Amino acid sequence: MDSTVKRVAVVATGVIGASWAAYFLAQGLDVDAWDPSPGAQQRLRAAVATHWEALSRQGLAAGARQDRLRWHDRLEDALAQADFVQESGPERLDFKVDLFRRMDAAAPAQAILASSSSGLAVTDMQQACARPGRVVLGHPFNPPHMIPLVEVGGGQHTAPEAVAQAMAFYARIGKRPIQVRREIKGHIANRLQAALWREAFHLVNEGVATVSDIDTAIAQGPGLRWALMGPFMNLHLSGGEGGIAHLLAHLGGPIEDWWRDLGTPAMDAALQHQVAEGVAQELGTRQAGDLARARDALLIDLLRAKQSSGALD
Repeated sequence: MDSTVKRVAVVATGVIGASWAAYFLAQGLDVDAWDPSPGAQQRLRAAVATHWEALSRQGLAAGARQDRLRWHDRLEDALAQADFVQESGPERLDFKVDLFRRMDAAAPAQAILASSSSGLAVTDMQQACARPGRVVLGHPFNPPHMIPLVEVGGGQHTAPEAVAQAMAFYARIGKRPIQVRREIKGHIANRLQAALWREAFHLVNEGVATVSDIDTAIAQGPGLRWALMGPFMNLHLSGGEGGIAHLLAHLGGPIEDWWRDLGTPAMDAALQHQVAEGVAQELGTRQAGDLARARDALLIDLLRAKQSSGALD
């Protein structure tokens, strides 16, 4: 644990913010929360209580308690004693610019201001700050209280030490931070997801496969390997004794040919309806909430198994 960070302010407590709040509490930190939406405090406390079971299974840090969560009706009060700020507001640039201006004015000078933004550039979000050097990206993967990945990066005016401090903080509370070394729309993981989504929608749109077929193809195929290792390491193992160099020498041409043939579907109303109907058929009588709980239970077991093996990243 980074001893310099003892109190975290969570700004905006929707799905992502509430998940972050629960995780910080589980790491034995004090959490100050603010959200202007009506009923936000009640929803946050209910979400934290719901997440606590999964967090308890993962292991709580010393001093972890739900009652270390403090709600504030004013943003300025929530940030007054913060060592670190995690913002998870709406994905609108005008909103973010004004919010970061207010957070920069209210937070202690040494506090890092991190955004959970899924795709906005830090350079744009920090433009109205008097101290833009401390504004960083801290983009989690949903749900943050369970998934280790956090993408960290800076903007044109971010101090390198602020990025380093954020990376160190996330690592010390059990996250797996990676650095976005150049600003790009969607950062890293969302761009990788988007590439897969594009072809998935294309294959459905072209009648090559049903929605259920696509989900089965990933969940019962490469997705099983991707949960253990990333794409480059999987390719390396697929190359046998010669590794990835051998594989690319033989399959590099065909892979490039597949790239040229990938689709570029339009997300029109007809395709949206087709996919939504396909998901409904795949669900059948099952409830999404039940699937999410089953997913989370297996995810905890997978994370534990990967950690105990000591052989996989």
